[in-house]
Amino acid sequence: MTAFLAQAQSEAYTFTSRPRPVPLRAPYRQPDDGSDRFGNIMYDRRVVRGNTYAQHLQPTSAGPDPVELQRQQESRRRALARKRAKAALRPFSPEPVEGRKHVDVQTELYLEELSGRVQERDWGCQTDAFLDRPASPLFIPAKSGRDATTQILPGELFDFEVEVRPLVEVLVGKTVEQSLLEVMEEEELASLRAQQRAFLELRNAERAEAQRLHEQDRRLRAEKDRRRRQQQEVVAQEKEVADKVAARAFAKRYLGDLIPAVFSTLRDTGYFYDPVERDVENAFMPWLMNAVEAELQKALEARALLDSIIRDVAARRERSYGGGEPSES
Repeated sequence: MTAFLAQAQSEAYTFTSRPRPVPLRAPYRQPDDGSDRFGNIMYDRRVVRGNTYAQHLQPTSAGPDPVELQRQQESRRRALARKRAKAALRPFSPEPVEGRKHVDVQTELYLEELSGRVQERDWGCQTDAFLDRPASPLFIPAKSGRDATTQILPGELFDFEVEVRPLVEVLVGKTVEQSLLEVMEEEELASLRAQQRAFLELRNAERAEAQRLHEQDRRLRAEKDRRRRQQQEVVAQEKEVADKVAARAFAKRYLGDLIPAVFSTLRDTGYFYDPVERDVENAFMPWLMNAVEAELQKALEARALLDSIIRDVAARRERSYGGGEPSES
């Protein structure tokens, strides 16, 4: 195996080529070698300009149309899907239980001999064990260049125990200093929190006392306003009572002589009357006058009718005597 690896390393394939510069060409200019490559897209036939409905389709001989290939794949996929669906919908027998198998059984009324059955036999063959292929050797490129070494004598490198002491001292000192600063900061923060807590307690106490005094002052002012309103109401009520008493005394003194004079004046002007006399004047006398007027009207009508009758009789008599005609009466 070792010889095989050494032979593979000695026969490793290597390839080297000299670097070559990239040929320069003018930008946006067609090459003069007769090829169809274009540097300017304005002269490239593959770039479509103008109306796309009238574009020129270049014939391609690389292979069939990808659209047609996609259509064929889609039709093949649909056919496979339909076949799988039919196979899924087709009824089938359940799987046999362990120790049994499915066999073809004749279900006709008359049994027939199956002569077309192919004879089958099982044979076996033993072969040697499969030999694994050896692993491919690791690719190691060919060695190039020259080896170089450096000799370091004792004492040229630094001594860790000596050189690290200042660094450790600085680190420990800085760590202790930083720890002390952090402890002092924590103590200062604790002191500040205690002062702040005391200040907040004092401010809350002062605020509570101020609220209590403000509430007491508000209650005193409210009580003072209520007492003042009560006193004003009492004074207003006393003034109203005095005004009512004075008005009543003035009214009694003024109306003492006014009532008899008013009653006498009302009696003289007819506000106080006899009900029977007023009934006679307002009800009986109008009815009597209407009845008398009706009787007089009837009498006048009777007289007018009598006068018309007498006039007619006199006129008829006059015509009968004046014309010599005998009267019908």
